[in-house]
Amino acid sequence: MKIEAFLLCDAATNQQGKLNILGAFDNIFARKTPVVHSACAIACRARFDRSEEGDHQVRINVIDSDGGDIMPPMKGNIKVRIGRDVESTAVNLILNLQRMRLERFGEYQVDLTVDETHAASLPFYVRELPERPSPA
Repeated sequence: MKIEAFLLCDAATNQQGKLNILGAFDNIFARKTPVVHSACAIACRARFDRSEEGDHQVRINVIDSDGGDIMPPMKGNIKVRIGRDVESTAVNLILNLQRMRLERFGEYQVDLTVDETHAASLPFYVRELPERPSPA
């Protein structure tokens, strides 16, 4: 398996095998913490070879800089089927997140595990938005 795309974005859809991504980002700016990010998506496109056809377990963890989960791990299964006329196929995975709570400024990470093997990591940051200068 090869990860072709792994992104944190504003929104993502899968339409007839096409992965549509809107607003990929890795920074969230805020004046104070905790930050509640209203909505975003984790989008992944993974390519499987013919020898990898079958069922696969997928897990996504979103963790803080100390390695602690900021939400319960998300688990699921994917069923990879490959047509007779091709040697590989891509599978799109989209996980929509609502009201993600981030307790402090700093680094966070999204980890993707497939069949109990780490497949990819995606860092992102919560950064303090500087105060605006007062008008003179």
